[in-house]
Amino acid sequence: MASLEADAPQTQKALTHRETMWIVAGALLPVFMGSMDQTVVSSALPTIGASLGGASHLFWVVAVNLLTATAMTPLYGKISDIHGRRVSLLWAIGLFLCGSLIAALSVNLPMLILGRALQGLGGGGLTSVPMTILGDVAAPKQRARYYTYFSITYITSGMLGPIYGGFISQHFHWSLIFWLNVPVGLAALLATSILLRRLPRYERKHKLDILGAAFIVSASSTSMFVLNTGGRAYAWGSPEIVGLATLSALLWIGFVRRLLTADEPLVPLKILRNPIVLYANISNGVGWASVVSLNIYLPMFLQAVHGLGPAAAGLHLASLMLTVNLSALASAQITARITNYKYPPLFSLILCIGASLYLALHTQDISMFEFEVVLVLIGIGFGPVAPVTTVAMQNAVELHQMGIAVGTATFGRSLIATGLTAVYGVIVLGDLQGLDLRSAQAIAASLFGDKAEAASHFRTIFMATTGAFIVSFAGLALMEQKPLMTERK
Repeated sequence: MASLEADAPQTQKALTHRETMWIVAGALLPVFMGSMDQTVVSSALPTIGASLGGASHLFWVVAVNLLTATAMTPLYGKISDIHGRRVSLLWAIGLFLCGSLIAALSVNLPMLILGRALQGLGGGGLTSVPMTILGDVAAPKQRARYYTYFSITYITSGMLGPIYGGFISQHFHWSLIFWLNVPVGLAALLATSILLRRLPRYERKHKLDILGAAFIVSASSTSMFVLNTGGRAYAWGSPEIVGLATLSALLWIGFVRRLLTADEPLVPLKILRNPIVLYANISNGVGWASVVSLNIYLPMFLQAVHGLGPAAAGLHLASLMLTVNLSALASAQITARITNYKYPPLFSLILCIGASLYLALHTQDISMFEFEVVLVLIGIGFGPVAPVTTVAMQNAVELHQMGIAVGTATFGRSLIATGLTAVYGVIVLGDLQGLDLRSAQAIAASLFGDKAEAASHFRTIFMATTGAFIVSFAGLALMEQKPLMTERK
C-alpha cells in the first residue's frame, strides 16, 4: 500500500460534472455486487442444502457472510482514510473474488461457509468505501444528487438478489451464482483501477488502532453470532448464548475503554460526540432497519395471514422498494436546491408512521389494495430520509475522517437491522431451533394453525415498526440543520 508523504492533504483541482460521473460510475459496480451478495443466497438455500447436506447448519451460509461483512466495515473506513479509497476498494474486490471462487468450487458445506466468510471480508468494503468516495468527489450541497445513483443501485440489486438466486438455483446449478461473480468482479477491478485514478485524495497519516480494531471485530462478531443463532441453532437461554452474550458485553466494554484511552482511537471521539452524526445515524439506521425487517417478514405475513403463495407474496413487495427508490431520487434533487433540506423527510416520515400504524391496526382484515397503498406510503415516507441524513453526516465531518465516519454509520445500521430482525423473529416464530428466518417465507403458512393467531404476532411487529419509525422521526427532528457547504473541505 502506498504511504503518505504529508500529514495534510494536497490542494485538489475541482472536478467537472463529467469527471465526477465517471468516478461515480466506477464505484457503482462494487456497490451492486456487495448489495446483491447480501440477499442472493437466501432463495437458493433449499437447493444448496439438498446438494451439500448439513441442513441444520445451512443458515451459516447467510449468517457468516453478514457477520464478517459487518465486523469489517469500520476497518475499511479507517484504512481508506489512511491509504486511500481506491486501494481499499481494490482489496475489497479482490477478497470478494477469492471468496466467490471458493464458494463456487465448494464440494461440502464447510467449504461453502468458508467461501462465504471470505466474501463477507471483502463485502464489508464494497458498499461502505464507495459511499465515502461520494464525499470525496462532490461538495455537500451537490452530494445528494450523486447519492441517488448509489441508493438506486444498492436497493435495486438487493431486491433482485433473491429473484436472481432463485432463478439460477431452479434452472441451473447453484454454484453458477458464485461463478458469475468472477467476470463481474474482474470488471469491477478494471473499472475501479482506471476510473478512480482521478479520485481526489484527502487522507492524512493516521495510526491504525490494532487493539481497538480487535475489540470491535470480536465484539461485533460475537454479537452477530448471538443474534443470528439465538432461537435457531441454540435456545435463547442456553449456556452457549448466555455465555457469548456475556462475552460480547465485556468486549464492547473493552472497546469503549479503548476509545477513551487510546492516543488515536479507531473511531475518533470527535465523530462520536458530534450531535449531527449521532442523530443522523439514529434516524437513518433505525428507519432503514425497519424497512429491512419489513422486507423479510411481510412476505411471511401475506402467506400466513392472507394465504398468498411465495411468488405472489414476493411480488407484492416490489412497490415498497420502487417507491423508496423514486422518493429517494426526488429528495436528492430537492435537497440540492433548498436550504431547509430537513423538512421534506420530516413530513414524509409522518406518512410512513401513519401507514405503518394503519397496517398494525388492520393486520387481519386489510385488503390487498389497501396493503399496496400502505407499502407505497411507507416507501414514499422513508425514501427521503437516507439521502438527507447521509449528506448531513458527511457535511459535519472532516474529509480525512470521512471513511471511518461512513464505515461507523454503515456498521451501526447493520447491527440495528440484525437486532431488529432477530427480535421480530422471536415475536413471530418463537423459540424455534434450526429455523432460518431468511428462508422461512416458503414455510410460513405451516407455522401457524390459525390465521388470527398469526395476525396477532404480526400485529406486534407492525406496532414495533411504527415505534421504530417514530424514533427515526425524532432523530431527524433533533438533528441540526447545518447549511450544506458548496465546496469540498
